[in-house]
Amino acid sequence: MRVMEMVFPRIRDMREDNDWKQEYVAEQLGIKQTTYSKYELGKINIPVEMLMKLADLYGVSVDYLLGRTDQR
Repeated sequence: MRVMEMVFPRIRDMREDNDWKQEYVAEQLGIKQTTYSKYELGKINIPVEMLMKLADLYGVSVDYLLGRTDQR
């Protein structure tokens, strides 16, 4: 699996683990829900700035999001 392919299921799983809706996460990131949905589906690449915001939101490292480590 390519590195970016690891991001998509991880951000979905973390959102679901927190019982958050896509709308909530998108609002926290300052983007539209449709854009966030495309991130989760792997339809568009996630910009580095958004990866950093997601890592901060979930309290994990960007390396964790990218699948470079399993340590949050």
